[in-house]
Amino acid sequence: MGQDADDVSGAELGRELSTAVVAFHEAVGARLGVRAVDQRALAYIGRRGSLSAGELAKEIGLTPGAVTGMVDRLERAGLVCREPDPFDRRRVVISVAEGGSRAFAAAFAGLGKAMNDLVAGYEPAEQRVIADYLARTIEILRTQTRRLLEEDEPPGR
Repeated sequence: MGQDADDVSGAELGRELSTAVVAFHEAVGARLGVRAVDQRALAYIGRRGSLSAGELAKEIGLTPGAVTGMVDRLERAGLVCREPDPFDRRRVVISVAEGGSRAFAAAFAGLGKAMNDLVAGYEPAEQRVIADYLARTIEILRTQTRRLLEEDEPPGR
């Protein structure tokens, strides 16, 4: 950023954080051969477990057609697999492929270690403040994302 943290506004920090996160996910995507939205879906499938394309579409806010293309990309990259639903053979469920979990974890391993090292340099009371700040930042980002997606018309048009 080039400035001391004391001289930077919350809005500037938010923009810098957002830009850095996007750049990181673009790099992960380049490594894995997928897009940022694909990574979001992969993370969701990993947390949730197997689910149908329709369930995934509803959860991440995409059309079923867009999810089909996304799952095609994830499958080509070896990150997910499609299998018959054990309870309804007419349906297909999507799950994280064995190699997909390892590849996704490997892409994030350096970030995880660096963040753990960073946090370890703070006292427990400071760590609680950092955790609170990040939890609130995540909620703000989610709220603003929903707001942008729900707006009828983009600003400036």
